[in-house]
Amino acid sequence: MNKYYKAPPQPAQVAPTAAIPWEKVNWPNSIFLISTLLLTLTAVPAYLWWQGLEVFQVLLFLLFFAATGLSITLGYHRLFAHRAFQASPLVRLFTLVFGASAFENSALCWAADHRMHHKFVDQDDDPYDIRKGFWHAHIGWILFKLQPDTPLNIVKDLQSDPLVRWQHRYYLAIGGVVSFAVPALLGALWNGWTGALGAFLLAGVARVVAVQQFTFFINSLCHTIGRQPYSSRCTARDSALMAFLTFGEGFHNFHHTFQHDYRNGVKAWQFDPTKWTIWLLHKLGMVSQLRRVPAERIRLAEAAEQQRQLMLKLQERCLTLPACSAPQVERG
Repeated sequence: MNKYYKAPPQPAQVAPTAAIPWEKVNWPNSIFLISTLLLTLTAVPAYLWWQGLEVFQVLLFLLFFAATGLSITLGYHRLFAHRAFQASPLVRLFTLVFGASAFENSALCWAADHRMHHKFVDQDDDPYDIRKGFWHAHIGWILFKLQPDTPLNIVKDLQSDPLVRWQHRYYLAIGGVVSFAVPALLGALWNGWTGALGAFLLAGVARVVAVQQFTFFINSLCHTIGRQPYSSRCTARDSALMAFLTFGEGFHNFHHTFQHDYRNGVKAWQFDPTKWTIWLLHKLGMVSQLRRVPAERIRLAEAAEQQRQLMLKLQERCLTLPACSAPQVERG
């Protein structure tokens, strides 16, 4: 063997846990999300086996699920993030209080992240960029601090709202009281300490997990699976299933194409309770200035996307045929 030869260095044996960037873990978020999930998977089934399921507990879960879920979709998303309509102080206060009980951050930070998502969708500055993987878009971006916090100058308009500023300052305390203390109190009034425990676990903990996971699926699943009838220039897709689970948010391809429309399910047959609630509040005089994309513009977008998909198919077909010329269509 050549005495000057040096064997290349062998790669060090790395423990599997070293792949986790521990220095970037967002510990408050991770502890809360993991502990509530574990309680839902362990303590909730144990309580149901021990005490059974009462109608009161089911109704309380559904009541808080609807109030919290709609506060995210109607309030955090369509009202604050996109300014798709204007709302009275009472509507804003309701959505800010119950939105806090979803524990998805303050309305100010939530709207800032969401506006960045729309501005830089499928790019590096997208907070939940699907190109970085399903896990990252779903929950990884919350568990780990992989990029700087979104600057709040993108939501200067919201900072002028005193209710938004108040919620931003106290949303953890508001969420703790509304999400856990109030259900437990109602449960105690219904059936003593066992009722309080059941309400805390079902209408509190399990409901938080359900609302959060369904919201997260909009960022992950609705950028992975589904139809793209309005535009395939970004990864957003329509999912009727996710629309059912998120009060209409699943029609994500329409939303990314026409983000300032107060509707997501624009077709009459599409399930969009958030749209229906906004319309009802408008009739009651509690919201105003509903923003709608003209029907002609929507039909033009559908027709343009259909034509684009047809051209892509012709282009692919011509690649397999000699002496064939088809228009070049940009992908993505």
